[in-house]
Amino acid sequence: MSRAGIFETVVGVIVIAVAAIFLFYAYQASGEEMSRGAYRIEAVFGRVDGIAIGSEVRIAGVKVGSVAGHSLDLDTYEAKLDLAVAAGVPIPEDSVAKIVSDGLLGGAYVSIEPGASDVMLAPGERIALTQGSVDLLGLAVQAFTANAGSGEAEKSEPSADGL
Repeated sequence: MSRAGIFETVVGVIVIAVAAIFLFYAYQASGEEMSRGAYRIEAVFGRVDGIAIGSEVRIAGVKVGSVAGHSLDLDTYEAKLDLAVAAGVPIPEDSVAKIVSDGLLGGAYVSIEPGASDVMLAPGERIALTQGSVDLLGLAVQAFTANAGSGEAEKSEPSADGL
């Protein structure tokens, strides 16, 4: 084998090793590894903007699971999320699940605020108290149009002295 052939073989082995390391990292970061030893619970929201399969589930800012599935309830037109939570993390039945944004440009995640109940959710049960995502762009448009509308009303009213 020539020197060029040996060099190409070594470069090929290095490329394959780097690809394997990347795939291992991507697998761990995706939450698939965590969902193996997890139990599933449900939560129903009015809006789940920014949430996708694999989005994080956090308690007190610590990742405890991931979103394993989502579907639309055709009777109520609400979004149902299937949450995979680590087996060692019990969730009180009076907990609140919220869709929270990681910042203006960041992604969204499910935040669970544990309740005070001594009764824990069993696999397959549903978190009863939820708060969906907030449409920040919609709120900004409403605030802008409300301010613009009030400014026009003030300008169009005649003054008391007729000027």
